[in-house]
Amino acid sequence: MKYAIIAAGEGSRLAEEGIQVPKPLVRVAGEQLVDRLIRIFRDCGATEVCIICNQLTSLVSDHLAACRQQGWPVRYIQKTTSSSMHSMYELAPLIDDDEPFVLTTVDTIFREEEFRAYVEEWQRLADSGEADGLMGVTDYIDDEKPLYVETEDGLGITAFLDKQEHPHYISGGIYGLTPRSLQTLRQCIERGESRMRNFQRALIADGLRLKAYPFSKVLDIDHASDIQKAEEFLAACGLNDK
Repeated sequence: MKYAIIAAGEGSRLAEEGIQVPKPLVRVAGEQLVDRLIRIFRDCGATEVCIICNQLTSLVSDHLAACRQQGWPVRYIQKTTSSSMHSMYELAPLIDDDEPFVLTTVDTIFREEEFRAYVEEWQRLADSGEADGLMGVTDYIDDEKPLYVETEDGLGITAFLDKQEHPHYISGGIYGLTPRSLQTLRQCIERGESRMRNFQRALIADGLRLKAYPFSKVLDIDHASDIQKAEEFLAACGLNDK
């Protein structure tokens, strides 16, 4: 299975708060964000990890080039985009094979054992043809503009909502999809749409069968204070796993 990482954001809020390195190279628990994901994906049997970074600095692309030289299964492109959905569109030629893939944003923090179980379930669903996508969700809400995920019995996803009176799950930014989803993505771009949440809504509108996979907690690194939150979370995960 291929994996993909969207690492093309500017990280402007982090920069405003004194974080001098690009977001993909921010260290959490001693490990750079992009390296942590590549390592986890390799442990999950990734045949290739496809990454998009922006053109604002060469620091990230230089780092990824070094990873390739070390034998990591990394393939990357460098392009500045206007949204995460446009970044996924640029990655599409690299992941448009006859196999399912998993895509995340570079700042997604989760428990590794939960992610491994998620990958196993996604591979099972894809192999059996039971679903066209498995989306990581969480009931931990610590996002400025969360995307609420409405589900039915059996965790089939029925809607993605900006507001929810009685929220249960929100999107965790972890997307397991089949190549069929890329046709919907291209149509979104052709219509001039943007934002990943609109792409996810289009998947539902196009009739793709999406299921939700609950994670106990998923964090994003948007502010400097989020780094400490993530380190405390990962430290607690390590203690709980012993």
